[in-house]
Amino acid sequence: MNHIVIDNSKCKACYLCIKECPKNLIKISSQTNNLGNRTVEFVDPNHECLGCALCATRCPDLAITEVYRG
Repeated sequence: MNHIVIDNSKCKACYLCIKECPKNLIKISSQTNNLGNRTVEFVDPNHECLGCALCATRCPDLAITEVYRG
C-alpha cells in the first residue's frame, strides 16, 4: 500500500501538494502546527495513492518526508 509521511512542523500551508496530487488524497487538516498554520493530511481510505511522489517534489519546505511504495 502506497502512502506518504508529512512532517507537520515543517508545513507552511502553501497547499501546493494538494494541487499536485493526481488522486486528490491530500487535504487541509483542521489541526494547526507550532507556526499556527493549518497543515495538510493524507487521506486515502480506498488505497488509491500511486506513490508518484509528485507531492513531495512540489513541496518547497520538504514537509513530505517519505513516500512509500508497495
